[in-house]
Amino acid sequence: MTIYRQSLGGTGYAFDGLVELLAKATPRRSGDELAGCAARSDAERAAAQWALAEVPLREFLTEPVVPYETDEVTRLIIDTHDRAAFAPIAQLSVGGLRDWLLSAAARADTAALTAVSPGLTPEMVAAVSKLMRNQDLIAVARAMRVRSGFRTTIGLPGTLATRLQPNHPTDDPRGIAAAVLDGLLLGCGDAVIGVNPATDSPSATADLLRLLDEVRLRYDIPTQSCVLAHVTTTLDLIASGAPVDLVFQSIAGTEGANSGFGVNISLLREAAEAGRSLRRGTVGDNVMYFETGQGSALSAGAHLGTGGKPVDQQTLEVRAYGVARALDPLLVNTVVGFIGPEYLYDGKQIIRAGLEDHCCGKLLGLPIGVDVCYTNHAEADSDDMDTLLTLLGAAGAAFVIAVPGADDVMLGYQSLSFHDALYARAVLGLDPAPEFAAWLDRLGLRDADGRIREVPPLSSPLHALAES
Repeated sequence: MTIYRQSLGGTGYAFDGLVELLAKATPRRSGDELAGCAARSDAERAAAQWALAEVPLREFLTEPVVPYETDEVTRLIIDTHDRAAFAPIAQLSVGGLRDWLLSAAARADTAALTAVSPGLTPEMVAAVSKLMRNQDLIAVARAMRVRSGFRTTIGLPGTLATRLQPNHPTDDPRGIAAAVLDGLLLGCGDAVIGVNPATDSPSATADLLRLLDEVRLRYDIPTQSCVLAHVTTTLDLIASGAPVDLVFQSIAGTEGANSGFGVNISLLREAAEAGRSLRRGTVGDNVMYFETGQGSALSAGAHLGTGGKPVDQQTLEVRAYGVARALDPLLVNTVVGFIGPEYLYDGKQIIRAGLEDHCCGKLLGLPIGVDVCYTNHAEADSDDMDTLLTLLGAAGAAFVIAVPGADDVMLGYQSLSFHDALYARAVLGLDPAPEFAAWLDRLGLRDADGRIREVPPLSSPLHALAES
């Protein structure tokens, strides 16, 4: 194991291996302090970042952060690494990669970024993000474009899609339908209409799937629906003929954390094949939907890496994107502030983590969005979420999540409202996914300038539903 040394301000620092170096180089966050792997001072953090900048990218292929022998996520990352795509940057250090990425971003060279993406491992991407300022994360993410499709096309330039999240604490069909209508009338739902069920009951999940599909078919809505049940529940429902569009699962960056979710890579591949076999998409066949979040491996006690050292939560988060990349998903989002202040303490940490997650996901070739959110016991508020939403819109986020009134009454946390999504689109000059935008126009829900009308026209089939 390599000992990395750096002198700063007359003080010498030593970091025992890549695991420790990555952790100490990470911008401050409460989860790493909880895990006992954070830098003990700003000076130590700066020294670690200087040392990390000099690490050759090739080193990440020979010194795994989590052991190859004991972790299938590591094996997936190493065994599927595209060495041909890596070749143009193989001689670079982490600092050299940062310079290269910023140069490509300044030239808006999406083709160069896309070509290199399969050659980047999650650990390389996590490492370079630790050397970036927030503006660097925004610039690089904006230059990288990733598209996916099912019934709508996600990730096109000049668009910001939304997940309409109509959760209800008792899965009441009337409450869910009212929330869906509210979101549709405000131009939301083009990424997915996605419900977190109150239980994982197969019959309740099937009822919700049929409800959402009925609404979609009745109003000919070009979108996809998803009930965010466990992947095994969804697999059984596919076999029984339920109207499944997307297959959902929460994932993490270690085999142990995924085992805690009750999944492994083989099961996820089986689910992807089952979803594609239904052939329900119209513009594409990306059928998987993944959610992640910094701190999930730590909360499961599955965050230890090589030498038994704790791996920082952001590196493990990006490893989860390595899992997602192998499944060719339609959507991936980080629920950035959902796990709580034990992992991201305040608005500053949540904003930084959201920008990191978005940029790293983009660099790994994912159609990534963000649940811009916080829990009520975090040192954060809606002003912080406004800031993060605006920055993500500037960075070219594929989608965000929106709930009625920004308050998810089932999960008990604060996210974005439907009006927040309208704000971001209006201020940043962004549109919904093109297929959904055409539907809004067809129903007269937008004016000639693309703004959502305050009241749907009498001719709209949604008007009667709204009146009822």
